[in-house]
Amino acid sequence: MNKTEIRENIIQYWMEKASESIDSAKSEKQSGRFSFAVNRAYYACFYSACAVLLNEGEKFRKHSGVRGALHRRLIKTGKIDASWGKFYDYIFDSRNRADYQEMVRFEDDEVEEIIETTIGFVKKMEELLRR
Repeated sequence: MNKTEIRENIIQYWMEKASESIDSAKSEKQSGRFSFAVNRAYYACFYSACAVLLNEGEKFRKHSGVRGALHRRLIKTGKIDASWGKFYDYIFDSRNRADYQEMVRFEDDEVEEIIETTIGFVKKMEELLRR
């Protein structure tokens, strides 16, 4: 297997993980575990962003690196609308609050909106991969 094939396999892997994370977010929300749903929604965005950035030739070890590159490589260049960057920042911060702060609570309708927007974000990443 050559480097291009390996990269394509990794991109496909990240997109599969993104899809699984969306399914998991829906399941967690349905079970009333809203913080876990937010976590899984964030990871769907993270995995799909990793796939696109890898396709652009970049790979990161830290979540903050992915966040910065998303703004630098996809938003500032006009590949995606700035609203997607704002959402990524929001879900990044929400996931950090859900995972690391005490007494954080999310409401059902808030989590529903997060999941729906996450689905849109992942679809946008899929569009970039098809270009």
